[in-house]
Amino acid sequence: MSTVIGATGADLLLPVPDRDTPAALVLGAPADQSLDDALETAWSALQAVGHLVVVVPAALSAAHRGRLRAVRSLLESDRMALVDIDLPPLATALLVEQLRRISPYDLGPGVIASAARLLAHYLHAGAVLGSVAKLDRVDVGLGTHLKSLLPGARFAVQAAPAASLTQLADDTRLPGPDYATGLAWAAPAGHSGRGHAAGHPPAGPGLGEEWVKDRLAADWKCQYVRQVPLPEGSARWWGTAKVVEFAAYIADVGVLYQLVGSAHRAPCRWCGLELVGDRCAFCSSPLTTAAPAPAPAGNPSRRHGG
Repeated sequence: MSTVIGATGADLLLPVPDRDTPAALVLGAPADQSLDDALETAWSALQAVGHLVVVVPAALSAAHRGRLRAVRSLLESDRMALVDIDLPPLATALLVEQLRRISPYDLGPGVIASAARLLAHYLHAGAVLGSVAKLDRVDVGLGTHLKSLLPGARFAVQAAPAASLTQLADDTRLPGPDYATGLAWAAPAGHSGRGHAAGHPPAGPGLGEEWVKDRLAADWKCQYVRQVPLPEGSARWWGTAKVVEFAAYIADVGVLYQLVGSAHRAPCRWCGLELVGDRCAFCSSPLTTAAPAPAPAGNPSRRHGG
């Protein structure tokens, strides 16, 4: 393994699905981790493994983002990449997990770093919300704002790969993946459920967890349902603590490897690393010629012969 994956918070490191998933490191916010500790954490990873890829959420605070840049600058290392990703917190955590799972393979650090944008296209992420009054990630009309004031109102919101918002009802349907996925969901502490096969009818009002793990999982033909801890930033991202977050993701590491490994690669003109896309995540150098954009969401098995 030549690449270690980093996250900006321990809440973005989900319980690993198998024993083969490599460990990751956390470069926390300045209030949670001293600069010396952050430098030691990053330096140790670079010395032991070779390259470090940190997934940086778009919603990260300016102070935390500045800390990451300071660590990279003080280490004077072009072997540390900061990869910006604009996804909801649970989907971001799943992306970190996917990168961890492919990191032991012979893809190279440049490909693994730039694969983050490619894999992000294959995440279907959203949430069931009890209020949209403070939601600013998706356009919310005045009528919907008024409906959110009604007792018991719930809304199904999709943020990726496209944004949509609808009031939750028995006939609510969301556009989902047309390839094999698992479904991860998370709710605030005190709201729990057990992972099980999809297809059972929804029961009980709750915050929407039953609709997610039963109705949505069946509609999206998810192979299994998995409950995970709710990331700390979810309430802030969605504008309410009354949230059940969900994301469909490719769980098969063989499919992930094939998807990334078969993408068009090109060498970076500055540092020489192979990469996917039009700019190196490590040295920020653009390609001299435009490379094909990452493939849009679709059936990865059908596209790549799996």
